[in-house]
Amino acid sequence: EELREYREGDDIRNMDWKVTARTNLPHLKIFREERERNVIFGVDFGPHMHFGTRGTFKSIQAARATALLGWAANRQQDRVGGMLFGDPKLPLEYFRPARGRRALWRLLRSMTEPTEYGPRTEGALINALRRAERGAGTGALLFVIADFNQDLGGLERMLGSLAQSHAVVLLPVDDPADREIPTMGPMVFTGPDGAMVEIDTNDPASREAYTDAWENRRNLLLALASRLNLIVLPVRTDEDIHVTLLRDLRRYAMGRVL
Repeated sequence: EELREYREGDDIRNMDWKVTARTNLPHLKIFREERERNVIFGVDFGPHMHFGTRGTFKSIQAARATALLGWAANRQQDRVGGMLFGDPKLPLEYFRPARGRRALWRLLRSMTEPTEYGPRTEGALINALRRAERGAGTGALLFVIADFNQDLGGLERMLGSLAQSHAVVLLPVDDPADREIPTMGPMVFTGPDGAMVEIDTNDPASREAYTDAWENRRNLLLALASRLNLIVLPVRTDEDIHVTLLRDLRRYAMGRVL
């Protein structure tokens, strides 16, 4: 992995005698064991992901994030696998981790298939994480790319169990309208249970309550991640996904070093 000057206590069997003779200073070879790792993408593919008010749909941004991170894993010779969950008409689709581009292509190709319209599948995220725990092996890197703008009840125990054996990264996919409802006057909305409710989107108090609810859910997610030592990299529909990932990964790396 690198070559450096000898330090007291180093194993002299790893001495690089050619460099030592050339520089007249003892130098040592440092080795790192090469080990393939399983990289698993758990991607929320429910109908609520086919939504976007600016930039693109959440589902498109999730696919872009999967592709960029998946290609990076391929370059590291890691095994790539994944899960698509949340479609109300289809069971969880699992892709066994494998080396090479073909495994990633299968995952990405499935993400181009249309999903059925319907209410959010309750427990889909937790069930997907449970499936990942069974199939990820040991020491995997798990990316959870999902709409976390939901009730997080029961999620901490499942993520805590995963974090004991794997590195877990959460990528919440956000649209600006998740946090701040556009001003459209009185509007009628249909909830997941089919109930209809009228909301005056011009009312300052309603808009403030809407934003507060989103911020409370996000703060709960961040607090959960902090307790479990998980990485959180939010992704927005109105931002360049490549720029966002590079910026946040660099920021995280700097924070880890400091």
